[in-house]
Order: sequence, then C-alpha cells, then structure tokens
Amino acid sequence: MQTLDRKLYRDLWRLKGQALAIALVIASGVMTLILAVTTLEALSGARDRFYASHHFAEVFAEVKRAPLGVLEQLQRVDGVNLIEPRVRAAVRLAVPGYGDPVRGQLLSLPDGRQPLLNRLHLLSGSLPEAGRDDQAVVSDAFAEAHGLQPGDTLEAIVNGRHTRLTISGIALSPEFLYQAAPTDLMPDYRRYAVLWMNQRSLSRAYGMEGAFNSISLTLQAGASQDDIIDALDLALARYGATGAQTRHDQQSHRFIEEELNQQRIMATVLPTIFLTVSAFLLNVVMGRIIQTQREQLAILKAFGYRDTELARHYGLLAASIVMLGWVMGVALGGWAASGLAEVYRAYFRFPEMRFGVPAWALALSFTVTLCAALAGTWHAVWRAVRRPPAEAMRPPAPHRFRRSWLERCVPPALLGNEGRIVLRNLARHPAKAGFSIVGIALSAGLLMIGAYQLAAVEKMIDQQYRQVLQMDVELTFNEPTPARAAGELRQQPGVLAVETWRRVPATLIHGHREYRTSLLGMEPEPQLRRVLDSRGQAQSVPEAGIMLTRHLAGILDARVGDTLDVTVMEGRRERLRLPLTAVVDEPLGVGAYLRRDTLNALMHEGPAVSGAWLLIDPAYITELHAALWKMPMVASISLLNEAERGIRDYMDETLRMFAVIFVAIASSIAFGVVYNNARIAFAERARELATLQVLGYTRAEVSRILLGEIALLTLAAIPLGWAIGSVFVRLLHTAFSNDLFRIPLVFTSQVFGFAAAGVLIASVVVGVLVFRRLGRLDKLRVLKAVE
Repeated sequence: MQTLDRKLYRDLWRLKGQALAIALVIASGVMTLILAVTTLEALSGARDRFYASHHFAEVFAEVKRAPLGVLEQLQRVDGVNLIEPRVRAAVRLAVPGYGDPVRGQLLSLPDGRQPLLNRLHLLSGSLPEAGRDDQAVVSDAFAEAHGLQPGDTLEAIVNGRHTRLTISGIALSPEFLYQAAPTDLMPDYRRYAVLWMNQRSLSRAYGMEGAFNSISLTLQAGASQDDIIDALDLALARYGATGAQTRHDQQSHRFIEEELNQQRIMATVLPTIFLTVSAFLLNVVMGRIIQTQREQLAILKAFGYRDTELARHYGLLAASIVMLGWVMGVALGGWAASGLAEVYRAYFRFPEMRFGVPAWALALSFTVTLCAALAGTWHAVWRAVRRPPAEAMRPPAPHRFRRSWLERCVPPALLGNEGRIVLRNLARHPAKAGFSIVGIALSAGLLMIGAYQLAAVEKMIDQQYRQVLQMDVELTFNEPTPARAAGELRQQPGVLAVETWRRVPATLIHGHREYRTSLLGMEPEPQLRRVLDSRGQAQSVPEAGIMLTRHLAGILDARVGDTLDVTVMEGRRERLRLPLTAVVDEPLGVGAYLRRDTLNALMHEGPAVSGAWLLIDPAYITELHAALWKMPMVASISLLNEAERGIRDYMDETLRMFAVIFVAIASSIAFGVVYNNARIAFAERARELATLQVLGYTRAEVSRILLGEIALLTLAAIPLGWAIGSVFVRLLHTAFSNDLFRIPLVFTSQVFGFAAAGVLIASVVVGVLVFRRLGRLDKLRVLKAVE
C-alpha cells in the first residue's frame, strides 16, 4: 500500500464523523434527484405505453346533438386520421348496501366490440354483448371501492329514466387514468363512476338515435392541432359545440401532466439547492482540514511528493466522501420511489407501472454530484499544494489580540474572560466565522422550506373549504333549468339554504393570450360559494363586468380595468366584450365570475340555472338523498365534506409526505453543518484549549469558550437563515403554482420558529458531543511545539 493511500484511509477514519455529516448532505441532494427522476420515468413511461397500446385520442369535442352524417365532412378535414363518434351521458347510480349518492358518466361502445380510439383494458369479464341493453362495463377504481364483480347489478337513472344495469366487465381506459368527476379536483372512487354501454342501447336511452354528442380524433403526422380545432369548431358550431380541445385540456391527461411537471421541478430545483449547500460545505471543510495538516503537507513535499500526487490524494479524500453520499442517496432515493409507487397507484390507474432507477439517472446523479464535489474542493486543494514546503513547515505567526468592534459593543462586566476569548477569536478569523454563519444559515433556510410546505398545505385547504366553499351539497342539473327550481329544493328535508348558479363554457381572450374555461354566474351577494379578495374578505359580484382569479388574470396578463374578449361556447355563441372589474384569490382551480342575471341577459335567456348549492342539516341527510334521487332534473350530487376529505388524503399522501421527508433531510443537513463547524473549530483550537486547562481553567470553563463560539455563530446565522429561507420559499411557491392549485405564500411565526428551533436543537446535540470529546482531549500530544 502506498504511503499516501495509507494516509487517506487513516484520514477517513479519523474524520469519520465529519465525512458522514458531509455525505448526508450529498445524499440528500442525490435522493431528491433519484426520487424525482425515477417517479418521472415511471409515470411518463406507463402513461406513454398505455396511450399507444390503447389508441388514446389526441383531440376531443362535445356537442349538443349532431347527426352521424356530419362525420363525412369532418373526415375530410385536412390532418384528421381516425375519428370516432360516441354518446356521453350523465348518470346517477345506486349501489346495493351503500347509502351516499353516486354520480358518473356513461360512454357508448360500438355494439359488442372495442372502439377504434380510447380502447378499454379489460381486467375481468367482457364487453357488453351485442344487442344487450342492460349490460355495462364499469371502471376498475369504482368496482374496487365497492367490491363489485361481473354479474353484479346497479340501479341507474339516465336522462331521468330508471334502469337496472348488469356489470359485464371491469376495465381501465386511457381516458380516465386519473378518474375524477369533471367538477372535482380529487378522485372519489366510491361516489364517482365511469361506465360503458353498447351505443345502440345508450343512444336509445338518451334520445341520440342516429346522432352523437361526443367525438374523439387522432391526427396525421405533422398536422396542425390549432387548424384542426378551428375547422372542428366551425363545422360543429350549429350543433351546439362547446369547443374542441386537445389532450392538454383533457382532465385526466392534464392532471398527470401537472404531476410530471412537479416531478421535473423537483428533479432540478431541490437537488440544485442541496448540492449547492454540499459544495459550499465541502469547500469550507476541505479548506480547514488541509489547513490543520499544513505541517504534514510540507513534510510530504519536502520528501519529494509532487503537487499532482498531493492534489490526487486530497481529491480522493473528497471523492471518497462524495461516493459515500452518492451511494447513500441512490439507496434512499430508490427506497423512497418504491414507497411513492404505492401512493401513485392509488390515484393513477395504469395497468402496470415499472419503478426502477434508470441507468441514465445513476449516471446523471453521479456526474452532478462529482461536479459539485470538484467545485467545492478544487480551490482548497489547489491553494494547499501550491504552498512552498518551507512556508508550510513554518508555524503560523502568532495572532495579535485586540479589542474588536464586537467586543466594544458589549459591557465588559457581561463578557468575562471566556466571552472576551470567544469574541476575539471570531474577530481574528472573520472569513471563517462568516463561512460558518452562511453554512448554518443555509441549513436553516432548508428547514424553512419543509415548515412552509406543512403550513401552506393546511392554509390552502382551510381557505378553500372553510372560507370559499360554504355549502354542503352541490347539485348539477341535466339541462339549464328555470330558476324557480330553487323553491322546490328549499322544500326538501333538511335544506336550510339554496343558492343557484349558471355555468357556460367560454374562451377568454386578452391581446394575444387566451384561455378556455367557463363563466360562473352567481347571486349578487353569494353566501354559500364566496369570492374573496387578497385580504380574505368576502366580495360582492359586481353588476357589470367579470371577476377573475388572480392566477387566471396573470395567465391573460390582464389588470383591473382591462377589457376582455369573451367567446361564449353555448347558445348563440356570441363574442362579448367585458371589463375586468375585480381580481379574487382562490387556491384551487381558475375561475371567471359574474352575476347570474347578467349572464342570463348576455345569453339572451330567461332566469335559467345550471345547478344549485345547498346548506343542509346533517340529521336529514338520508331523507334528502332519497328525495333528490326522485328528481329527474338532478344529474349529479356532490358532497363537499367528501371532496375536502379527498383532497386532504391526497395532500397527506403526497405533498405532506414530501414535506416530512424534506424536514428530515434538512434536519440532517443542519446537524451536519453545525457538527462540521464544531469539529473543525475543535481541531483548530485544540492547542489553545489544552493550554487553558494547563493554566488552571476547568473543563467547564474551557467548554464554555468553545460552546459559546458555536452558540454565537448559530444565533447570528438564524436571521440570515430566515432571509435565505424566504428566498427559497418564494422560488418553490412560484415553481409549484399551476392551474390546478396554488400553495399560498405563508410566512407564519411557526415557520420561522421551526427553522430556528431545528438549528438550535442541532447545536445543542453537537454541543453535547463536543463537550464529551473535550473530556478526552490528549493535552500532551496537542501541546507539542512545532519545531
């Protein structure tokens, strides 16, 4: 074994505590990278394979009712490849032994066979037999939630008509990988179902013989989606089209894509933060380790070791630590990804999802980690090996001690001898003290991110379900219904208050920007579905103009006072010009609001409504469900407490889980940073501390000097850590804001207190370890003078 290799092993053993602390920081960055990349690879791979094998459509369009003969015209549109019509119908179901209302949608299948597009993946049973009117395939998530099997029956109401359906099969569809109701954000498998029936049967039940109300298309290679959508909208406008849309706007695909985008952000932002901290820490640690070995380095150079050999030696020392961190990070990332797989399988209904760490991810993480290590150690190693032997062998010049400005700021009576020693040592090494403060501050900033996520998720849910949504039940009607339906609803058992609403699909345009959403018409003073300003105060809906959520206004680059072009995709399909009168703050979804009577007037219709919100007495919930079941106008019933529970479960299993992992990682980093600072300070000052003990200072007094320095650096780092953490939080807030939800920017005292407490606890633990090590200090060895 070569001499330098033997020294390398001995240095690693002697520095095992510090090496492990640095390795933990590196492992944290690698773990987040492997976790995000592995999840991204698994989700995108499973999605792409299923889309390709089951011919997922690329463009979708909904109409009121169009004859099948129009398909010839659509097939001639330049760029259209395959086109398939179908019937889509809202359905209400009753499951034996289950009391809550169940809503869903029925989709038609070519009689007795698979469709050309959006083919079903049968898990059990079979497709409905040709000519059978009473058979249906149900989605696997709904069947699993209720324990349904082929041969079981369901009670259904389609278009106001009661029917009994027999389950012929259980299937997955590429169109419903994320199976949530159109108005919901989270899946509710017990209360929302997707079913498929023979086209002839569903057309007869829904009054669609010889017609369709939904089409799916695939495009030829190189075709322009925008041109095809414009052609479809033009051709289908006379049939009540609500506007064609691409996969990007299809609900299931959109949610999966947003999840993939978050994983892409995680794979870039978080590892960058962690590896930047580790590079900084490596630079500080390696520089100070080499400084303590200046005599050894000089002797080696005097005996003929070349600069390249010494650089290789210290490079291998850093690389060994980095390799340990990389191996730990890969193992932890793979383990976390396998656990996350179970969470995603509950929300994304892929036939199969392969979770494995891809080879390119291993190579990427190793390369990124190695670059971070080189960036963190190169300067320290190069500066050390370039020092001439004679200079390196000379003992450091004695330091001049004098009163610093810091010492002058504190009354002498409060300092004592230990306090003066602490302040003067920090004053004579301002660069080292500054680096230590920045390192601890970075760890405090990372702790703030974890604390922010926990607080922000709770704030988001509370704002949406405690301040905005005040209703208990949301009803959607089959067709626009006269507003007098509110009077009938008020007479139902347990109903305390009713508010009606009107929803119309529309495209909002401002300048060159546009966004497809819907206009929601509400009461002038909404109480059950409130709109809030930036201070959380409920707002009235203005008599004229439109209100937008702040996120949507940002997408359109619109400000209060601007005029928006609004293309209504229903009725006469008029193009309106409406002023933006207010901006409201909501954490979930995007919305455009105006008064219901104003929307009715713009639509040239009477006081029509699309649905209603109910406030109810929970004691009458069973009687209310029974009464609503008998109302043919009610297409779906949504329970808000169940929607809240669904989103809380999702946040607990995903965002909160990530936050907890993040807090654990940040805590380990905080410990690693503080521990390394303390160990290096101990190694650098061992001679001074031993001298003080020989001069008569007790172990407790000497400990107060070293621990006082650690405490002072920690306290100085906390405010800087808050500032750094605030920047990290703002970056994360911006990165994770999307159309589905925005985690609010929350800076509470708990967030700041958590970050400070984490660093202080790490400092206390390190202080205990250093105090024990001080008791084992070999005074005779460290007091040997350098000749």
